[in-house]
Amino acid sequence: QVQLAESGGGSVQDGGSLRLSCAASGGRILSSSIMGWFRQAPGKEREFVSLIRWRGGSEIYADSVKGRFTISRGNSANIMYLQMNNLKPEDAAVYYCAVGPEYTTNHQAYKYWGQGTQVTVAS
Repeated sequence: QVQLAESGGGSVQDGGSLRLSCAASGGRILSSSIMGWFRQAPGKEREFVSLIRWRGGSEIYADSVKGRFTISRGNSANIMYLQMNNLKPEDAAVYYCAVGPEYTTNHQAYKYWGQGTQVTVAS
């Protein structure tokens, strides 16, 4: 059973930066898997932020974060990052990392999820 653990959330001012980490452990992740970041604000549906292939490459971003966020894989195995720059109040949400078999922005296709990490942006 794959387990995911996010870290790096916190509270920043408008325009600030944070780097989220997602560490995978437990079961084996297939090299064909997709790793994604999603977020959910209070009263809103979970929305796609970014994804990357487990073996690296083919990154895509939501229009709302394009040019400000960067997804990457760590040099060590089983870790993924989301560098978030120029954060805005509308970026405030619980951020989740997820792993799934399909190259898709649809959160319902992802099989494994972390517990989430809170990001707060003060205006």
